[in-house]
Amino acid sequence: MSSQEIPDENLPAEQDAAHGAAHGGAAVAQRTEDSPFADPGLPAHKPRIQDIDERAARRSERAVAFMFTLSMLATVGFIASFVTIGVDTIVYIWPLGHISALNFALGTTLGIALFCIGAGAVHWARTLMSDVETPDDRHPIEADPEVKAKVMADFADGAADSAIGRRKLIRNTMFGALAMVPLSGLVLLRELGPLPEKKLRTTLWAKGKELINMNTNEPLRPEDVAVGSLTFVMPEGLEESSHDFNNQIAKAAVMVVRIQPEDIKDKQELEWSVDGIVAFSKICTHVGCPISLYEQQTHHVLCPCHQSTFDLSDGARVIFGPAGHPLPQLRIGVNAEGNLQALGDFEEPVGPSFWERG
Repeated sequence: MSSQEIPDENLPAEQDAAHGAAHGGAAVAQRTEDSPFADPGLPAHKPRIQDIDERAARRSERAVAFMFTLSMLATVGFIASFVTIGVDTIVYIWPLGHISALNFALGTTLGIALFCIGAGAVHWARTLMSDVETPDDRHPIEADPEVKAKVMADFADGAADSAIGRRKLIRNTMFGALAMVPLSGLVLLRELGPLPEKKLRTTLWAKGKELINMNTNEPLRPEDVAVGSLTFVMPEGLEESSHDFNNQIAKAAVMVVRIQPEDIKDKQELEWSVDGIVAFSKICTHVGCPISLYEQQTHHVLCPCHQSTFDLSDGARVIFGPAGHPLPQLRIGVNAEGNLQALGDFEEPVGPSFWERG
């Protein structure tokens, strides 16, 4: 049966209109030839329990205030954790395993602080702010005086509907939570100080410290280094189990290669070597990546991060890439036991050039 054969009062649109009118709903637009689909209109507004029971409204108010207060306490916990928990403290938390206690505490407290502000705002909007849907005609987006006046009027109406002036408990706790959350960011500024002083200019290398092979943990001897080989070493006394191992090896990592003395072009490099054995910082002078790719025929080393290339036969000068200056060289010698040793620390800061300005 076609729609022309169905009585108008039995059409879905007509039935919806009659149903809406019978239940006090908003007016429903009828079908037209230009728009065959009828506008369903807005459903009848149903008051919430908070709209008719002040005790329920008070309960919602207290719930929102509780979440804002919990946010403030979490912010205090964030600051306390940052101040009291050491960066090297490791704890076991199931099922995460062994993790940094500081990172876990900071993430948890800051997450709770932000979540409670959001949850409080949502609960406030859903239970206490006006939920009456108000249709508005679309109009061009223009910043004319009428629009500005309407926006300000709507804002004033919204502020009145939110009862922010009457619900002082919500207002005060919300302001407190919003005011305290930024303190988390201010506390993080502590990590910008104190000034590094000379910490970035020096390493653990010192006169007399032996070169320890990082693969064998044994002192490195000249006969252990073959021509064309690449060996990574660390200073004597540095243990991988040390709590600050990562911080120290990030500055003190050294690569050792052996080049035929006649192939060394730089005079100082030759003087600081032992029978063609030279030691250079492993830390790239671009952004601090560890260098590990060595080409024995050309004596070039390549940083895998941004392809900075250094010539180890010519003072480790930069021949390609974004690195700003050569790799620092470590002056080495041989001690009485026949082991390779450092004759001092690097004479310039290792790593990226911006460290030199610290």
